[in-house]
Amino acid sequence: MKHHSLGEFEELVLLSVAALHDEAYGVSIQDSLVQKLSKNINISAVHVALKRLEDKGFVKSRFGGITEDRGGRRKKYYVITAIGKQVLDSQYELRTSLYNMIPKIQFGQ
Repeated sequence: MKHHSLGEFEELVLLSVAALHDEAYGVSIQDSLVQKLSKNINISAVHVALKRLEDKGFVKSRFGGITEDRGGRRKKYYVITAIGKQVLDSQYELRTSLYNMIPKIQFGQ
């Protein structure tokens, strides 16, 4: 597989899109990351990452229906693509192989 660039925050956003599946949109992704990371995440950062991920072909988007509670605006939903899943699998394998290289050391307490 061709090497694809994926930054740390992009990886977290892509993981959230995959986990949320068909319910992934900006605020739901932000909420998921805030809960998991226990820190504030700027919604603009999420949208920038989603745009980059879509440009790379790792996610695709669709618009939901118009709702009155959103002032007539539609939510933009995201789903992971096959190439996006391959990139996540590759990242997981890389991180796991690096982690497994750590020697079994006893740390004094």
